[in-house]
Amino acid sequence: MSDLPNCPKCNSEYTYEVGHLLTCPECAHEWSGPEHAPAEENRVWKDANGNILQNGDTVTVIKDLKVKGSSSSVKGGTKVKNIRLIEGDHDIDCRIDGFGAMQLKSEFVRKA
Repeated sequence: MSDLPNCPKCNSEYTYEVGHLLTCPECAHEWSGPEHAPAEENRVWKDANGNILQNGDTVTVIKDLKVKGSSSSVKGGTKVKNIRLIEGDHDIDCRIDGFGAMQLKSEFVRKA
């Protein structure tokens, strides 16, 4: 079924992941698995072309992106300087001139 380890407290086989922790639904024990911690540190962010992104890079938006809560959009070709990579669905934290701070998905940018 699952490649997750059994609960170290009650030996339940029904463990699941919640963020960085493993959780047992039967005894509510939470712990960090030794094989799961390094995986977070080794994450690699890639742009739409497969180039590896790093903190501080400059990227270009590849298509027009609607901005939630605004009637305007970020136009394709907009350069974004000094990005910061974060965990989550929108994995680039940045500041865009004319819009302010926002988060982008790495699949909609290419390295400049």
